Amino acid sequence: MAGFKGQAENTIDGKGRLPVPAKMRRELTPDAKSTFVATRGVEQCILLYPLDEWEVIEERIREKNQFVTANRGFVRTLLRWADELTLDAQGRIALPKPLLKFAGLEPGQKVSVLGIMDRLEVWNTETLDAHEDDQEESYESLAERVMGEDGI
Repeated sequence: MAGFKGQAENTIDGKGRLPVPAKMRRELTPDAKSTFVATRGVEQCILLYPLDEWEVIEERIREKNQFVTANRGFVRTLLRWADELTLDAQGRIALPKPLLKFAGLEPGQKVSVLGIMDRLEVWNTETLDAHEDDQEESYESLAERVMGEDGI
């Protein structure tokens, strides 16, 4: 199981390829087969799940009642954008154009790659900064609510 953490900046090349930071590639397990599943994030970013972690997501999806409207809508959106991407010999993945557009990313642009335990998030750095600035709750109070005595 991957344990991604930290942040790195990288540049998307002219062909839409993103070099996955070496420190994050090292966290891939052999079960991931050097493959990520990319899909859209809930926020305006791209999610990259190692293949073995994505299989856990798919199991959870299979358990959802597909006769519930919200379940169908969520699953449809998540899977509509999903695409398997295998690392090339230089440790890059070719991001699909629709995902680049969704996340506001372009070739030649610097991006922020965040390690979020079981996945990576790829953000337009300006969008990420604005998202963090728009948070209604301070990090301190959020930490207390999520990790505090009553939050676990």
